[in-house]
Amino acid sequence: MSHHDLFQQSQLEQMESEIKEKQKITDHEIREYPVSVIVDKFTNGLETDEAELYIPDYQREFVWTKEQQSRFIESLLLNLPIPYLFVADTNQNDDGRIEIVDGSQRIRTLVSFLTGELTLENLEKIPSANGLKFTDFPKSRQLRFNRKTLRMIELTEQADEEARREIFDRLNSGGTQLNDMERRFGSKDHAFYSFLMEQTEKFAPKSKEQTLFTQLCPISHARRQRAEYAELLLRFFAYTNNYQNFNHRVDEFLENYAENTSHDEPALIAEFERMLNYIKQTFGELGFKKRITDKSVPRIRFEALAVGAALALRENPQLPTQQDLSWLNSEEFIKHTRSDASNSRPKVIGRIEYVRDKLLGRDE
Repeated sequence: MSHHDLFQQSQLEQMESEIKEKQKITDHEIREYPVSVIVDKFTNGLETDEAELYIPDYQREFVWTKEQQSRFIESLLLNLPIPYLFVADTNQNDDGRIEIVDGSQRIRTLVSFLTGELTLENLEKIPSANGLKFTDFPKSRQLRFNRKTLRMIELTEQADEEARREIFDRLNSGGTQLNDMERRFGSKDHAFYSFLMEQTEKFAPKSKEQTLFTQLCPISHARRQRAEYAELLLRFFAYTNNYQNFNHRVDEFLENYAENTSHDEPALIAEFERMLNYIKQTFGELGFKKRITDKSVPRIRFEALAVGAALALRENPQLPTQQDLSWLNSEEFIKHTRSDASNSRPKVIGRIEYVRDKLLGRDE
């Protein structure tokens, strides 16, 4: 056998090995659940962030319009084919919960409809249903709708977060999709983004395993590779300085702050460092995490704690570090920071000021 043939054989063997190894992460089971069961799995325990079926923080907010939601419900009523939902048993904290990889818009639409929040509109096939809510339907139609089933592909514990993100990107774009922070860095020629990149390298350098920021706010390798620390920095600066003017679109709010606001960059850095040091002294090893053993911090929890602490320090630079932190496990705080918490203006203000006021010792 020639050298070329030997090389090719080795290459093919390596290819087979890689295929078999990567196939492990897409091992799956196909399940089928009635609509009512899917909604129950998503809502039962939602307020305390313990629901069996949950949305990870790398996914989009609820962005479907009322018309898109209505058309989805119409498709179900007409028994039209519905794409599979993709979920994953993450084995996170060994709690048996299931992460939604693809299908959060559909599931949230079902919740909105069954709870009576969604009013159907602009339906073309069933125009007589326009203006109706689920609660307006006769009991017989409600029962039939609740029994309709959706198929679900459940990935096994072999699929780590990086694999789940890649599946999500491929399902939604046909390839790896730039996230908001990557898109900003790649397409925006603005001085503040250069500043942000410099500070990311300072506070979370790829060449260094641990800094105070990465210790207090760990994230997965996949999120780190996709500019997540830069995203968190931008969110801290924007919310700390402009949260009361938040609108319902996070991307627009962040980009408006970055590109249309004058920035005192040394003051931004000093406030971020002061906040980190306070979190370290007050929260200790827990940092921004839910549990000391957690290896990742949700964006919404980081925002509430980091911005709330920064605002408290503005009001009282001598803020006590000996604090009663029992409120971290309260139903109210969990509700403020659960994985599906809304990004409406009142709720963004509510969770930030909740943390601020708790640290300042204010009575509710």
